[in-house]
Amino acid sequence: MLINNDTIVKDNDPLMRTKSEPVKLPLSVEDKNILMDMYNYVKDSIDPELSEERNLRAAVGISAIQIGIPKRMTVIRLTDIDKNDNEILYEFCLVNPKIISSSLQKAYLQSGEGCLSVIEEHEGYVVRSARVTVEAYDALQDKHIRIRARGFLAIVLQHELDHFEGTLFYDHINKDEPFKEIENALII
Repeated sequence: MLINNDTIVKDNDPLMRTKSEPVKLPLSVEDKNILMDMYNYVKDSIDPELSEERNLRAAVGISAIQIGIPKRMTVIRLTDIDKNDNEILYEFCLVNPKIISSSLQKAYLQSGEGCLSVIEEHEGYVVRSARVTVEAYDALQDKHIRIRARGFLAIVLQHELDHFEGTLFYDHINKDEPFKEIENALII
């Protein structure tokens, strides 16, 4: 399946506001192929040469609804720093992920969030939980997993899982005070 900036479903399409359906396990060949195409998009999107050549926008995640498929599948691939200041690569092809717990402490990206499906800029803090625990089937590892995430990874997980509910990042921005400071929030 060809995935590029021209084929990504944009936020003005009503499909982006629909709820995604659970995926049957074991995965069908078709669903495995969709996940691998999504994975390759995210991986290749950070390569300047490939992204220019293939018309890709840089991404750390993509959900199936963004390619017109209303299924609970998402791919996340990002590099972050762990508590010991070591670089760590997180990569998942998640099926039917769900947040089973989240922290009371809030977090947000100081620079705001972006999305492959959103072309216009939406300024403001997107306030989310600082830590989440997610359970899912991971097609890369071919098993059910539990992810305990904090900081940037937690924010990306929440962003992608929001797509399953038809929610976009800018829905979380305080319309009256988009840059309102949040007490005790983790600012990333």
